[in-house]
Amino acid sequence: MTVALTEADTVPAAAPRQRRRRAVGPLAVLPLLAFVAIAFGVPALAMLNGAFTVKDQATGATSYTTANLTASLQGAYLTALVGSVKLSAVSAALATVLGLLLAQAVVTSRFRALREAVLTASGVLANFGGVPLAFAFVATLGNAGVLTRHLGLTDKGWNLYSFWGLVIVYLYFLIPLMVLTITPALDGLRSQWREAAQNNGATGVQYWRHVALPVLAPSLLGGLVLLFGSAFAAYATAAAMVGSAVPLVTLQIADAISGNVLVGQENVALALSLDMVLVAGLVMAVYLPLQRRSARWLEA
Repeated sequence: MTVALTEADTVPAAAPRQRRRRAVGPLAVLPLLAFVAIAFGVPALAMLNGAFTVKDQATGATSYTTANLTASLQGAYLTALVGSVKLSAVSAALATVLGLLLAQAVVTSRFRALREAVLTASGVLANFGGVPLAFAFVATLGNAGVLTRHLGLTDKGWNLYSFWGLVIVYLYFLIPLMVLTITPALDGLRSQWREAAQNNGATGVQYWRHVALPVLAPSLLGGLVLLFGSAFAAYATAAAMVGSAVPLVTLQIADAISGNVLVGQENVALALSLDMVLVAGLVMAVYLPLQRRSARWLEA
């Protein structure tokens, strides 16, 4: 009887505390929401406003129009946008496949030191980009690079300052990024699934096709989107290495802002930025439904 009274007395005391925690919980998110609004919301609104604004050079008056968006989808700007999408898609697809194979080899290795070394190196290389990366490849595989002269690659048609040369450079930091992204998912594959597949007569290819890859699909899709976004937004590496040799939307934005080609094209640059946001949004719109459908495997 005493125990029953004690428990009854405890419940009313705990209920107010739980209600207070529920009331305070949403308030803890306010600093994060304020930071996101300032760091992302304000620039996004400024970009959206500028993309639809045209300034009269003579009077200084501004008006709203779709001329900037129309210009961003024509001529050299459209070529650069398509080139960026193509470069990002090819680089992300290759890095996804190669990163998955490398991560699987590391996860299944019996040498813990190898796993730690690869993951540590991947963390460093995934953040190694920009002008230093471009200089490293120019000094190694450029027209006068060490390996280019030593192996006679110029006579064999090799050209670093091309589309496929840029793909190879991008793979240098995209593959390590994919290794970091997919390794936790590979660790989550249960050995019982492979044993069950083998007991039912499945081959290794059948196990990967019907069991492992469907389970890994959310992580693979997420990694592919992440790699696409990283390659799509890259600027410094391409600017330092190829310049205008390969048409890219990020380089066109820089030229429009600095006035290297035409003066007064700053708002066209904002329209190009809006085009990039729309492309990223389309990629996410395709990814999210597939991710929800594939995530059911992880919940089973």
